[in-house]
Amino acid sequence: MKLRHLCCLLFFGFCCEALVAASGASPKQVVDTEGKKVWAGVDYYMRPVPTKACDGRGPCVVGSGFVLVARSSNQTCPLNVVVVEGFRGQAVTFTPVNPKKGVIRVSTDINIKTSLETSCTESTVWKLDAFDEATRQWFVSTGGVLGNPGKDTISNWFKIEEYDDDYKLVFCPTVCNFCKPLCKNVGVFVDSNGNHRVALTDAPYKVRFQPSA
Repeated sequence: MKLRHLCCLLFFGFCCEALVAASGASPKQVVDTEGKKVWAGVDYYMRPVPTKACDGRGPCVVGSGFVLVARSSNQTCPLNVVVVEGFRGQAVTFTPVNPKKGVIRVSTDINIKTSLETSCTESTVWKLDAFDEATRQWFVSTGGVLGNPGKDTISNWFKIEEYDDDYKLVFCPTVCNFCKPLCKNVGVFVDSNGNHRVALTDAPYKVRFQPSA
C-alpha cells in the first residue's frame, strides 16, 4: 500500500513538473541595441541594418529610419510608412496582444504605433493596407486599431522574429483562430518615384531597436 502511494506521489510530481515546464516556456524577449529588454509603450527607433559597409570614399549615410509620409499631393491621409536614408526615423511604440505583458517577445502579435501627432483623423497605428492593383503590392499604412484582437483587426497585427543576429518584422497574425491570413516578411518596395515603401516582401528585412532616450 505504501509502495503504491509512493508511486502515485512520484507520478503526480513528474506530471506537475512537466506542466510547469510547458506553461513556463515563453518566447524569447526582444532586446534593443544596448542589449536591454524592449518594453511595451516605450519609444524606440526601428533602424534597418545597413547591408553595405562604408568604404570611406565620400560621405557615409548614417543609417535609415521608418517615417510616415503623405500618399501624394492629392491624397494625404492615411499616411504611408516608408524608409528614409540618412535619418533615424520617427519613434514607434509596441503593444502586445496581451496588454498586461510589459515585455515584447518574438513570435508574438503586436501593434506598432508611430509616436507622432499628425493632421490626419486616422491613428498612427500601422496596418496592412488593401492590395494595390497598380503595383501588385501589399503596403503598410496608418489607420490601424490598438488592441481588440480578432478578425476585424487582423490587418493591424505584426510580429518581431529573430533573423541571424538581428530581427525582422513579419505579418502573420494569429489573433483569429479561423482566419487564414497572409504570412510574409515586412520589407521595402521601391516605387516608380524612388520611395522606399514598407510592404510585404519575400526577402527578410533586418532591423534593430534603438532606445529613443
